[in-house]
Amino acid sequence: MRHGPLKLKAQILCGEAIALGPGKADLLEAIAEHGSISAAGRALGISYRRCWLLVDEMNRCWRERLVVTGRGGGGGAAVTDAGRRVLAAYRALEAAIDAAVAATAAFATLDAALRDEPVPPPAP
Repeated sequence: MRHGPLKLKAQILCGEAIALGPGKADLLEAIAEHGSISAAGRALGISYRRCWLLVDEMNRCWRERLVVTGRGGGGGAAVTDAGRRVLAAYRALEAAIDAAVAATAAFATLDAALRDEPVPPPAP
């Protein structure tokens, strides 16, 4: 999420693995919308293999699977109830971070002191 010049990225860690972050949350939403990992990947511009690896990592990190797949190929995929709860909580966390940034005087001070663009480097 971006606030003017400030970019924040909430990542939930499981050991050293990223259990959920902005990209994985977007993938969960795309799977819920399209009903398959491959269609979600196409919608997001991500390869099927990369999507599958992200789904596998999410499923290994959480106590309950976030995504279930059909058997035998071509069976589609669905976000589980646990996946919907985790996704909703993550989006709520993002909203809380947005609200905290907007209410923080320190950010307003930094934003006011920052240039719109860097000054060009000195000529050689």
